[in-house]
Amino acid sequence: MLPQENGWVSCFSFLLLGTYSMAAARNANTLLELSPREYFSSLQPGRASLVYFSRDDSPGVRLFLEQLENSVGALQDYGISVVKVNCLKEDVSRYCGKENALMKAYLFRDNILLREFPTDALFDVNAIVANTLFALLFNEVKYITTLVELQNLENSLKGRSNVVFAYVPAVGTPEHRAVMEAAFVYGTAHQFVLTTEAALAKDFGHEDFDALSAQLFFCHCQRVPDLTQPCRRTPMVQSLTTLNIHTYLKLMAAPIVTEVAEDPEKVSTIHLQLGLPLVFILSQQETYESDKRTAEFVAWQLLGKAGVALLSRDSIDLNVLLRSNIALKTAEEGAPIKYLVLEDTDEIVALVEDKIKGEQIPEDEDESDNNDQDIQDDQVMEAVYRDRKRELPLELIRTLTEETFNAALTETAHMVVLFYASWEAVSLAMLQLYVEVAVALKGTQGISLAKVNCWDWPDVCMKQNVTQFPITKMYEKGARSLTYTGMLGTAELLRFLRLSSISCPAKLTTIEEVDEYLTGEVHADSSSYHSTPVLGIFHPSMKEARETFVEAGNMLRGYVTTGLYAEDDALILAHKYAVPLPALLLARREDHRIDSIPLSKQSAPDVVQTIRSQLLETFPEITVENLPDYLSLEKPLLILFNDRGLNQSMRMEMLSVVNGKGREAFLACWMNLKNTPVGRGVLKAYFSTPPPLPLLAWVNRHSSGQVFSFPSDQPVTETNVLSWLEKLKAGLEIPSVHGRTGAFV
Repeated sequence: MLPQENGWVSCFSFLLLGTYSMAAARNANTLLELSPREYFSSLQPGRASLVYFSRDDSPGVRLFLEQLENSVGALQDYGISVVKVNCLKEDVSRYCGKENALMKAYLFRDNILLREFPTDALFDVNAIVANTLFALLFNEVKYITTLVELQNLENSLKGRSNVVFAYVPAVGTPEHRAVMEAAFVYGTAHQFVLTTEAALAKDFGHEDFDALSAQLFFCHCQRVPDLTQPCRRTPMVQSLTTLNIHTYLKLMAAPIVTEVAEDPEKVSTIHLQLGLPLVFILSQQETYESDKRTAEFVAWQLLGKAGVALLSRDSIDLNVLLRSNIALKTAEEGAPIKYLVLEDTDEIVALVEDKIKGEQIPEDEDESDNNDQDIQDDQVMEAVYRDRKRELPLELIRTLTEETFNAALTETAHMVVLFYASWEAVSLAMLQLYVEVAVALKGTQGISLAKVNCWDWPDVCMKQNVTQFPITKMYEKGARSLTYTGMLGTAELLRFLRLSSISCPAKLTTIEEVDEYLTGEVHADSSSYHSTPVLGIFHPSMKEARETFVEAGNMLRGYVTTGLYAEDDALILAHKYAVPLPALLLARREDHRIDSIPLSKQSAPDVVQTIRSQLLETFPEITVENLPDYLSLEKPLLILFNDRGLNQSMRMEMLSVVNGKGREAFLACWMNLKNTPVGRGVLKAYFSTPPPLPLLAWVNRHSSGQVFSFPSDQPVTETNVLSWLEKLKAGLEIPSVHGRTGAFV
């Protein structure tokens, strides 16, 4: 018989056992009585029989025979005959001739004796059925007493078979019988293991272990090809009955995640058929891999409690909110499917467990037209949502503990450590991109990546001054650590790590080295990560200013590359670039020019702010990543919204506006809504109806929150824009919006 066919037959027969065993017992609950000669002559090949050889009719024997007769129907379901053999007084054979033999029952297969049972061990029907099946299944059910035996057995079965491990406080109990009945049906599909050792069960199970309660676990060893990896273990939470174990094993055999591409109303799985809920993870092509990992993570958490399906939005037309990411279908006939928005996997698990407990689950409410855009329209929220908690391939990232942390920091030139909390959604989003960074840095000399779960090792995190999650720090031998404060993005973190590995400020000693630094020949392998190197030039006597710049360079490390020149001929550079000392030189490679800026007596934070301000573009494209830098200037915004890149003509007109005299009072910029969809939400906050694009707007965040829009019937030219700005200054323009500039806050 094929394995699949055998599985269907096994499942079907197991259902019949629980449903019809009592009826069968009533119809065939008669104890067969034979003489010794009749019994031994009637034995059939391969058939098992439980036999009691009787010589008297004492009260104790009568009680045993009542229980034996009550077990006839149950044992016949398994093809086991139950016989009472009446011994003649003159019979002196092995089974009838000895007095102590009459205190035992015997289990035969054919005419071969398999086991002798003391009659006091067969005290009721459960004990009779359990002990009889246990003896017959000695190859299918392993009895163990130590955790080492169990671990060795698991290792021997990894990649080949699963293990069903059961603890019963004593043999002969109803739970023991239920486990043996399950092993009779499923013994060829899984390796059954039994113990009555409470100490072993406590080591294997949960902290709230109860030695008086039977327990059963499914060990998923077939999915583990690597001997070094443990088998996942799923406890059975229901009581150990024949029907419950059958249901449990059916659920363990079901796919972890079912992928569907049809209306959820039409989907039916084994979970729904067994009365359990089904959770749909709503996916789309762009996020399929991450959604699949989420579905698998949730499925393992809910294994045995609910099913999980991955539903592709691209395959069907779902008439639900785009921001809905979860759907819940229950087994109740006619019950509507609930579509919800949940932030992380903990919420999904809690949703199902609350449903099992019977708590009311709220429907997701429709959003009004005045609400913000869907999650997918905000790049930051999209990153948090799409990369929430899930299992990740972490082979390239070392896991540190309290014992290994300090030693690890000395093993490489630069050790990068992610401090995170395994329960926190943003931490898992960060962990996702951290994996991507590890892949990008694979093989890079001098940089190693590690992680610390602050939930497991809070003392380590406290000693490293980690008070919020997630935090990424780079540790360098003999130097203080650098903390990443940038955006939640792979490219941004990779840039920070690359630039952090560069010693800053780089100390230059010759004019030739200065030229190489400004042209990008120094640190050429990292040139794609820094477009504008900054050089501080000082006379050797300017010790205080030089030390301030060094401190500022350390503060900017990871974000800006800085160099330092403090030789006797620094005046040559000062004359060359027409700037008094001390000074800054900024090599703007894209524009092929070098800007010079005098440094007055400033503190290190002031120098940092000066450098940051100078590095900002003249007419920048605003993105989620750089918006905080430009808002920090606290200037009114002259912003051009467009749904595509700017053509050269419009760009030149806006640059002419920016480069004119007296234009330092505001920041001119533009936003490509295709690259930065969150801009649509900004426009929605500013205007009751979406305006036509391109749109030029004046946004003053610090003056009563007014927004002015450039006349849509005029072309965007330098002359028209300057004329409009003069009208704004004179108070001749009417604002389009009052008090709603919080969209940019």
